[in-house]
Amino acid sequence: MFITSSTINRLYPLINDQLRCSFVKHLSQLTEKQAELMRKKLPQKRPINGVNHIILVASGKGGVGKSTTAVNLATALKCVAPNKDVGLLDADVFGPSIPLMMNLHETPLINNDNLMVPLINYGVKCMSMGNLITDQSAAIWRGLMVMGAIDKLIRGVSWNHTDYLIVDTPPGTGDTHLSLAQNLPISGVLIVTTGQKAALGVTRRGITMFKKLNIPILGIVQNMSTMKCSKCSHENFIFGDSVQELAIQESI
Repeated sequence: MFITSSTINRLYPLINDQLRCSFVKHLSQLTEKQAELMRKKLPQKRPINGVNHIILVASGKGGVGKSTTAVNLATALKCVAPNKDVGLLDADVFGPSIPLMMNLHETPLINNDNLMVPLINYGVKCMSMGNLITDQSAAIWRGLMVMGAIDKLIRGVSWNHTDYLIVDTPPGTGDTHLSLAQNLPISGVLIVTTGQKAALGVTRRGITMFKKLNIPILGIVQNMSTMKCSKCSHENFIFGDSVQELAIQESI
């Protein structure tokens, strides 16, 4: 059969439209399949047995006083509401500092359910990797090992009857934060920062991450904000009101 050029010109738009429709339909099916696979692969959030509320204390920048804030928050909650059970979990596997701040250096016991019993001081139940290794030990682990250790601190501890569990997270916005957010029902996160420009830039990225993970931001703690004169007791704001500006911009 002989096909003229004019026939090809008439058929080309029809063939092109048919191919385009077929491609769009195929792409739509692929997108739906990918979305279904992603939903299947996402872990289901499971609460910690006996824990009512989980509150993260986080900071994108290290050295801003995050662990100090976590300790103060936990002990303050216990003082304000003595009838409530408060727990403090140190999720910073590589640099655990909660044992030092809470003056807890013992090794936790194991109960009949093969769960570690949290150490208690100031009325707060505590658990940290620092209580499982010696001061001279160094945790040299890969990512999966870190996640396994954190899961052990979460699921392998008898947190029964804990109204508020404060979680001291490591600096940054890495695997630990994502794992906690994807596996646990987080009630909220408290952001800790200082007023330096370098710290605020990282803090902003941390806020963005938690917003994308749909975790409520309870507030921002500005640490090391003032310096008091030893002679006249006058307070000077070292870094101005940059943290307040950040809170306004992020609607916190």
